Amino acid sequence: MAEGKGFKGCIVAVVWLVILAVLAITVRFFWTEPQNEKLQSDTGSNSSYSHEVKIQADLFSGYSVLRSDEIKKNLRYDGIRLTMVKDEADYDSRLEALEDGDVDMAVFTIDSLLVAGAKLGRFPVSIVMVIDETTGADAVLAFDQGVKTVQDLNVSDASFVLTPSSPSEFLARVVKSHFKLPKLGNNWIKEEDGSEAVFEVMKSADRSKKQAYVLWEPHVSQAKKIKGVKVLLDSSKIKGLIVDVLVARREYLRDHPEKVRSVIEAYSRAAHHYRNEPQGFAGLVRSDDPSLSEDGSKAIVSGIQWKNTLENYAHFGVVKGVSAGDLLTMEDMIGNVTEILLKTKALESDPLNGNYTSLYFDKILSEMQSENFHPESLIAGLGQGTTDLQGVRTNAQLGKLNESQWGALRAVGDLNVQSIGFRRGSASISLSSEHELRRLKKMLDNFPSFYLRIVGQTRSEGDPEANRRLAETRAKSVGEFLQKDGFSISRMRTEAAPSAAKSGSAQSVRFEVGQIPF
Repeated sequence: MAEGKGFKGCIVAVVWLVILAVLAITVRFFWTEPQNEKLQSDTGSNSSYSHEVKIQADLFSGYSVLRSDEIKKNLRYDGIRLTMVKDEADYDSRLEALEDGDVDMAVFTIDSLLVAGAKLGRFPVSIVMVIDETTGADAVLAFDQGVKTVQDLNVSDASFVLTPSSPSEFLARVVKSHFKLPKLGNNWIKEEDGSEAVFEVMKSADRSKKQAYVLWEPHVSQAKKIKGVKVLLDSSKIKGLIVDVLVARREYLRDHPEKVRSVIEAYSRAAHHYRNEPQGFAGLVRSDDPSLSEDGSKAIVSGIQWKNTLENYAHFGVVKGVSAGDLLTMEDMIGNVTEILLKTKALESDPLNGNYTSLYFDKILSEMQSENFHPESLIAGLGQGTTDLQGVRTNAQLGKLNESQWGALRAVGDLNVQSIGFRRGSASISLSSEHELRRLKKMLDNFPSFYLRIVGQTRSEGDPEANRRLAETRAKSVGEFLQKDGFSISRMRTEAAPSAAKSGSAQSVRFEVGQIPF
């Protein structure tokens, strides 16, 4: 009986403890904490920020403007706090963070965005601005003893040593896609963890091996100092492919378009500021990464082209014609990058089904242009115009070469073009091959600093002189077609050469690109 009363007493005690605990929690949450918060509010100050925007990026130097004090200062004027979220260039996780609403905006290369979106099965973001384009920061290098031109990689055991899921990998895919390398094996990529790791492999490699190494700065400059190392292709020789863009989560863009515009304008002002500083972007890059030497920061800056306001207008199709120079539109850039990813099997199918305009939003830049935005004016609509701004930087026009200069060109490689068909025994191009030549013209637009040698070939049977004349006529016919399609005549040369195969299975016209030795 006594034990029963003791048990009941324990139950009563436990009940009272629970009641007291609930009461304590209730008092804390409904009285104490509100009172403390009120006290802090009554004795504190109002924030100067009314909004926070989170942007996710890795530590690539091209994004240094986003991490700068200048952009934060510019956004402060609009009451916006900028929070940068750092990651290790994990593009899949970055896109998922955007979809989940963990961040509002982020940076991608066009190729990394396409691959990440294809894996996710959707694109929860839209491109709102072009940040930069690499112009030499990435390069494919090799030892001259083993690889003299890109064509020397056309063997089954050749390989590219590179960092996966990086601009280096995409540059290697550009080579595989654009150059004729049918014998290159399926295991053509050898992965390493970062440019420095690739550089270490390169330094200890067999120099006679058919192997290329894809590096980024400052390791590109360091590798070029090694005896026997040559650059097969660097990103300064291609245009509109390795491009960094700023994206916004679609819901955020829909609900807060004015905040996205504030970010774009603040970025444009900050970039304009550093562009006109005495130390320029080199000073910014070095302050962003104090471990860099002065020479290292200069090498990085020389390999990155930060896009200005007028160039963004051109890329987004806001301005056209002469005002846009020869810059590719965002629609064309996305299409070209998609084609490369498909040809090199990084994508199984086009994730956008050809609807490339669905991946970017041009309204904000269009409004900025119509309102005469100027990066030195803080009052919308009262800008001084854009006549004093850095203009659209166009490709250098290649001059006409003489015979000796054509002979001195350093061969880069043969472009990957399907066999050009002609009507039997003539130089008349078939209709199907006209389509292929238009594709070639688009490919050449990505290589504005290369000269083109068009080599006509025919079967070796029959009259050699007649065959030579036919080969020459076919090469000229192709050259005339490309010229009508907008390719500069000063950049090409037509000639005849014997066919490589008696059966005539060799391509009737070969396309070799070369560059002036440097």
